[in-house]
Amino acid sequence: MANTSMKNQRAMALAAVEYPRTTARKPSLLVTAPSEANCPVRFHFESVLSSAAKPKVFNQHARRARYSIAIRLALTVKSRKDHFMNTIPISRRDFARLLGAGAAAALVRPQVSFAKPTQVGTTLTTGGGIVRLSANENPYGPSPKALQAMTDSFGLACRYPDEHDNVLIEKLAKLNGINHDQILLGDGSGEILKLCAETFTGPQNGALVVADPTFEAILHNASAQGAEVVKVPLTPTYAHDLTKMLASAKAGLIYVCNPNNPTASITPKNDLQDFIAKTPPQTTILVDEAYFHYADSPDYESVIPLVKDHPNLIVSRTFSKIYGMAGLRCGYCVAQKDAIDRLRRNQMWDSVNCMALAAAVASLDDVDHVPNGQRMNREAKAFVTSELDKMGYKQIPSQANFIMFDCKRPVTPLIQAMKQRKVHVGRLFPALPTYMRLTIGKKSEMQSFIDAFKQVIA
Repeated sequence: MANTSMKNQRAMALAAVEYPRTTARKPSLLVTAPSEANCPVRFHFESVLSSAAKPKVFNQHARRARYSIAIRLALTVKSRKDHFMNTIPISRRDFARLLGAGAAAALVRPQVSFAKPTQVGTTLTTGGGIVRLSANENPYGPSPKALQAMTDSFGLACRYPDEHDNVLIEKLAKLNGINHDQILLGDGSGEILKLCAETFTGPQNGALVVADPTFEAILHNASAQGAEVVKVPLTPTYAHDLTKMLASAKAGLIYVCNPNNPTASITPKNDLQDFIAKTPPQTTILVDEAYFHYADSPDYESVIPLVKDHPNLIVSRTFSKIYGMAGLRCGYCVAQKDAIDRLRRNQMWDSVNCMALAAAVASLDDVDHVPNGQRMNREAKAFVTSELDKMGYKQIPSQANFIMFDCKRPVTPLIQAMKQRKVHVGRLFPALPTYMRLTIGKKSEMQSFIDAFKQVIA
């Protein structure tokens, strides 16, 4: 075997897998990748019912790109007699059972990953040792349960996710105390924002009213609809100026990002509740709560409970931040059924993939993930803000996983200088030209930032 060519090894991996036709249920696929250098992969095909069916085991030494072989083998079983490739069906009940598997699943499935064993929860660095503090990502990554759920769901890769998204919707409905038909899933909350712009703004629907500065994506979405975009500066305390925003709206859509990106500031709950109550029904309100889990101020509160009384209120959430799933793309919104139905008419089919659904469901089942993420964010944020305080740099009080502080000079040259030192920070926000937005990474990353920042301001 040592002299077997790579071509022959690959042929072995793709060869027909003999399996007794008397076995009533499908085999399972277990994959381990203990080393990136050689990538030994063991494929165990187990009979659930027939103990006479001995596992077929073979080894393949291949590059990571050939991990797709595992998926192909997971999806098909070749009969000994007729060699006909049969796809493996899976029902919604099976999907829920797969994602909800706990201790019982652990007995038959090892802890596996296609990544390096050390990759889970490592720092957000890229090639060349770049420290990425520019996109408000979670440096700790998804829950270990989410990673396991993704691995366990490889067999769903051949299936459209439309009948399986109800598993996540049901969990979200229970978590938020709302009905199943009040939730719409999206390809990240970015898709929700886009759908809101397409549905509620434009020449026939009205303008988009936003704070300045705020998260820009929805501005581009509305402009693409031909809608007017009205920008209202934040108040001196960096809250949304809700009075002026309401006065500027005539039907259309008002977008409130709370906590706000890029300032990490909040709009007090009493002001927001009063604003929602006063907004006429022909004007739709979208409250973006992407950073909800990081806000711990007594003046902050989610507005999801208000949806039941306000048909014109939509609240968006994401799995990209505290749940560490930015690369998987999964978000949702909460609204009354009529608003959900209007949004759905503009949505493409099956926009959330099976891997993201599996990871999101498992994340909600991990009771430790959110509090641990909140704690580590607080600790790293306290460290970097303390260092900036010592250096005399004032920050906007942060209720998110990033901060914004006044550099006392134009920020663009500093952004470029930091990049040259392999520390990437947030982009320029023209409304605050001397302010730098900085993602809170791990403490070691924040130390790298402080070291580089001291160099560029010297």
